[in-house]
Amino acid sequence: MARIIVDDGFCKGCGLCVDACPVHIIELDRDRITPKGYHPARCVDEARCTGCCSCALMCPDVAITVER
Repeated sequence: MARIIVDDGFCKGCGLCVDACPVHIIELDRDRITPKGYHPARCVDEARCTGCCSCALMCPDVAITVER
């Protein structure tokens, strides 16, 4: 099992990680806004995360860390 950590200080809510996730478990959190005014990404089902790191590799702001 893997864990996805999104640093809200860097995430600008671009959604590239949402498109990159092969199991579709990342979404933009429409209930939260970062101090910079963005909706950050979040993992909706960590149990299904394969740890492929596609989200982290796609992130242009290096806001995502995947722990295995």
